[in-house]
Amino acid sequence: MDALTETWDRATAVQPLPEPWVVLATGAVALVLVLGSATWRRVRLGVTVVHEAGHAVVAVLVGRRLQGIRLHADTSGVTVSRGRPTGPGMVATLAAGYLAPAAVGVGAALLLASGRGVLMLWLILLLLVALLVWVRNWYGALTLVVIGAGIGLLTWYAEPEVQAVVAYLVAWLLLLAAPRPVLELLTAGKRRSRTSDPDQLARLTHLPAPVWCVLMLLANLAGLLVGALTLAPDLLARA
Repeated sequence: MDALTETWDRATAVQPLPEPWVVLATGAVALVLVLGSATWRRVRLGVTVVHEAGHAVVAVLVGRRLQGIRLHADTSGVTVSRGRPTGPGMVATLAAGYLAPAAVGVGAALLLASGRGVLMLWLILLLLVALLVWVRNWYGALTLVVIGAGIGLLTWYAEPEVQAVVAYLVAWLLLLAAPRPVLELLTAGKRRSRTSDPDQLARLTHLPAPVWCVLMLLANLAGLLVGALTLAPDLLARA
């Protein structure tokens, strides 16, 4: 009980907001990681985890039966659920993947703005544990275990200042990385896989795949704007 109480206290404690330069610096580092060709592959793997989590969570919410999740070394992933092959539930499930990173990024920004960065990290850890139950390949399981172990050690042993830096970096990475996979789909043209989420949505709704890509891109850019503006008033007030 003492360990549970301490864990709860750590997770729900309100931390002082970092200096404005720390928030801006983590955003700059995240932008470099997203734009860099050598670092993007690592970042994209984390984005894929959130992408597949989006499919899985929405599938459950709309009443579909979640079958399993697979994460691959090429940073791709697939989430399989069983239910009606058409209808609003299937459309929502397919659309959720590319929208999930920005949505999670906005949620992270809201928690950070209220001084609950450690809670944000704990929520991500709980999400990883939940996903681990449904992962159906060794690479995917290892990926989640490694990421989860890193976050767990960070939240338990790292100094509050280090936790804050990592929490802001994660939030910025999600917000800044969300549009890039959609842009890659949009620019791929005929080279795009016919099994991509937008192509499946096109077959279900008769709305062309490029239109779905544009809608997702606009939604992700809106998420980036909202996430950044969530922190901006505080930065301006303290600058």
